[in-house]
Amino acid sequence: MHQTPQIPSFALGIDDAARSIGIARSALYEIVARGEIESFKLGRRRLILVKKLDAYINRVAKEGVR
Repeated sequence: MHQTPQIPSFALGIDDAARSIGIARSALYEIVARGEIESFKLGRRRLILVKKLDAYINRVAKEGVR
């Protein structure tokens, strides 16, 4: 059986990004609206770079519980 190689994700849509960090989609939209995570539009989709999401998680972890 052949396994398909995993293609790394460089950016995630809002739904996938929220799911990946375990928060509601609406909560992620609020975080983006406050400017805490940068996002961009590609066509009709709003995307977040995985490295920006990682940086946010690391920053929040260092600051403590929200």
